[in-house]
Amino acid sequence: MASKPGSRVVGEFVLFDVVYEDGSQRSNRRVPAAELSGLDDDAPARAIIEAQDREIAEKSGLPPSRIKSLRRAGAKPSKEEKAELKRAARGRR
Repeated sequence: MASKPGSRVVGEFVLFDVVYEDGSQRSNRRVPAAELSGLDDDAPARAIIEAQDREIAEKSGLPPSRIKSLRRAGAKPSKEEKAELKRAARGRR
C-alpha cells in the first residue's frame, strides 16, 4: 500500500522542507519521529528545527533566520506557499 504524501520517514526521522522569511529554502531537515505525535501534528517540528537553527547560528556566528513555513518533505506546497516562492524568485533576478 502506498504511503500518504508528506509522510516520508527515513529511519527514525521525518524530513521537512523549511522556507525562511528571507526567501531561502532548506530541504530534508530531519526531526526525530518520536517527537511528533501524529501525521498531521507538526507543531513540535517547528520548535526542534528552530533549536537546530540556533545551534547552527552559534557555530557560524551568523544570526538565525526566522522560519516562515515548513511542510513535510514530499508534500505539495499550498497555493499561498507557491505564490510566495514565485514572488521571492522574481525578486532575486
